[in-house]
Amino acid sequence: MLPFARVTILGLGLIGSSIARGVLQAMPTVRLTGYDADPAVRATADRLELCHDIADTAGSAVIDADLVILCVPVGAMAAVAAEFAADLPAEAIVSDVGSSKTEVARVLAEALPGATVIPAHPVAGTERSGPEAGFATLFNHRWCIVTPPEGADPAAVERIADFWRRLGAQIEFMAPDHHDRVLAITSHLPHLIAYTIVGTASDLEEVTQSEVIKYSAGGFRDFTRIAASDPTMWRDVFLTNREAVLDMLQRFSEDLSALQRAIRWGKGDELFDLFTRTRAVRRSIVEQGQDDDAADFGRAHD
Repeated sequence: MLPFARVTILGLGLIGSSIARGVLQAMPTVRLTGYDADPAVRATADRLELCHDIADTAGSAVIDADLVILCVPVGAMAAVAAEFAADLPAEAIVSDVGSSKTEVARVLAEALPGATVIPAHPVAGTERSGPEAGFATLFNHRWCIVTPPEGADPAAVERIADFWRRLGAQIEFMAPDHHDRVLAITSHLPHLIAYTIVGTASDLEEVTQSEVIKYSAGGFRDFTRIAASDPTMWRDVFLTNREAVLDMLQRFSEDLSALQRAIRWGKGDELFDLFTRTRAVRRSIVEQGQDDDAADFGRAHD
């Protein structure tokens, strides 16, 4: 038996459109309704036939849903929830895909008093955005972290978990605050570093922009991929998870200072030990199926 019969997706960018494609493929009898605040996105979603219905308002999109998934930037969650609060069926479950969970859980609880809210975070994505960027297999063998609030209905939690399993995801359960600390170091801080490095390179007066682009080796090239991610989404992530990000940034700054001293004083053994430890982390990620070990990260070469 399917966990939900009528699913509404609010926000039809990369994640929302990938969920839609995944539902159509894995749960073809589910009735899908979509909505996006941007009329152009709605038109594209309609042309791509991402959903059975594309609504003109958030309220009309949720009116008969038994699952509503917010796929909007975390900074917009409260405003979007307020738009459909009056039309939300009493028995519906509300979830989301945001990368920070404590603040999302708080604003959704405030905007939707009495509603069943079970936040979740599929740890998957690309640097691309928009409804045409999605694909049905985005969540295959990726983790989806479900972060139910204290006292949540176990049956509702399991329905959300079952939904994501059917899209190919592996499920982990975490408290919202623990999730935010884990993602601060595994996702948020790396993005912040990438934005900083790419920004620093573009600001260097002695290196022209053409040289930065022309001589981009693998390392800098990979940072530019991360730094190409949706700026609205990541602005909101850093602001809504600021405490955990600042905590991890302080730890990183201390470690960076130690590395700086090792380079200055020629401590080769210290550098070698660090690089050996970090290489082992990479091997563990590959072994757990979260990436592959293809040469040059799977890049094609002529």
